[in-house]
Amino acid sequence: MALDTWLIYLLASIGLSLTPGPNSLLALTHGALYGARRTLFTICGGVFGFSALIALTMFGLSALLQASASVLTVLKWVGGAYLVWLGIQLWRTPALHLELPRGSTALGNAGLFRQGCLSALANPKVLLFYGAFLPQFIDPQHGLLLQFVVMAATFASVECLVEYLLARLAFRIRPWLAKGGRGFNRACGGLFALIGVALPLGR
Repeated sequence: MALDTWLIYLLASIGLSLTPGPNSLLALTHGALYGARRTLFTICGGVFGFSALIALTMFGLSALLQASASVLTVLKWVGGAYLVWLGIQLWRTPALHLELPRGSTALGNAGLFRQGCLSALANPKVLLFYGAFLPQFIDPQHGLLLQFVVMAATFASVECLVEYLLARLAFRIRPWLAKGGRGFNRACGGLFALIGVALPLGR
């Protein structure tokens, strides 16, 4: 993967990780309930689930590319349109109000890992997003395996760092989510829409 392409992918991954979703909410909740250190098990479970979904998407794309190289161009335009739609939806999303569950049963480390993993795997929107997101950065002239390793490692590192920071700031960030979360959602939504328009045109 070329350096400039990777830098764009890194920026997009940061935007995706910062967007409110099931795993970021879980990191916030577990950070408040169990502390940042134990929430690392939740985060690792989520990263494992995301990596599995990235692998599934990449190998599915590989099969499509073997059938026809022109499929990648179609996927980029369809994926770009989906990213624009996703950005519009996120723009319209109201501020998030996180309520900590009362009387929650304490989980062991394995339970935290399992919840993080299932939260990632059980969200079908994630698979749709990767199907739209990853084709924008694939170079069909190079092997998909190395590109998968780079993409998965980059996203896993970013996701792990962002969720850990959320866990550490759990109590401080909750009031901000309620007050300034609408503007943050609009910023992330604008970023997704920009990526959806710019990447297919740029290639």
